[in-house]
Amino acid sequence: MNRRLLVIGIMGLGLGILFGQTAWSYSEIKVTNGGTIQGKVTIEGGKPRPMAFNLVTIPDPVFCGTISTGTGWRLLEDFIIGPDKELKDVVVMLKNVKKGKAFTIPKVRIESIDCDFIPFMNVIKDKDEIEVVNMDPVEHDIQGYETARERGARVLFNRPLPMNPFLELAGIFGKKYMAGKPMIEQIHLRKGRNLFVMQCGFHPYMFAWGLVAENPYFFITKEDGKFSITDVPPGDYILAAWHPGMKKFIEQPVTVKAHASTGANFVYQSPQGRRSAHEIEENPRFGLELLKEGEEIIPSIKLQIP
Repeated sequence: MNRRLLVIGIMGLGLGILFGQTAWSYSEIKVTNGGTIQGKVTIEGGKPRPMAFNLVTIPDPVFCGTISTGTGWRLLEDFIIGPDKELKDVVVMLKNVKKGKAFTIPKVRIESIDCDFIPFMNVIKDKDEIEVVNMDPVEHDIQGYETARERGARVLFNRPLPMNPFLELAGIFGKKYMAGKPMIEQIHLRKGRNLFVMQCGFHPYMFAWGLVAENPYFFITKEDGKFSITDVPPGDYILAAWHPGMKKFIEQPVTVKAHASTGANFVYQSPQGRRSAHEIEENPRFGLELLKEGEEIIPSIKLQIP
């Protein structure tokens, strides 16, 4: 072998180990004897105090107020809790899986509907693209950040999200929403970071979260709080759960046996007290009277209850 090529190869291997970007970090194999991990995520301690934003001080208060308290406030509903304490939008995933089923994730599409990003929680692969589409008759400003608890946030992108220029035709065709030009962004996070958050610079109560997965063994809980992770090769693993409103991952060991189902549940403790500077406070300087005459904030789609 050429000596120069050998040195370059050894340097490349060393850098790969240093930065955690080795080619064998996850290998796809045919799983014929896989097991299943299933369970439920719940939360104890009641619903956390919501973050609230004064619509009167933010653009488009009437349109965005179709989801609001009816008194001039819009709540960030990041905790969706079911009747039996089930918790929605929790990512449950296996950590440090070396090999398993094919690692493919459908392209993530996030829509702005009624001044809300849908879906709120997403999972992607590093360097994959996300598509963001404006379905509202107002303009949005999309700010994306990568984040980690110990290292703070770093800007990924900041771009306007225009509305559909032919929105006035929506009523003619009986449509409420019409997609604007999609915004396409590649998500590539620095070493040690696996979370990103997207927020609207015009309407700060609009959030969407994303977690970068290292393998295909994950599940995002829905309203029933249940999860099911299938085709897991037999072995011992660490099962982790993460919710955007919580400060850290919670973990537990699991053992998966061939062709068997393993049960695992997670119980969160509700964060107590004030969660941010944004809470409902009656201030006559920023009341509904600041709106133009004849304008009202009417929660015609959803009345939010603090």
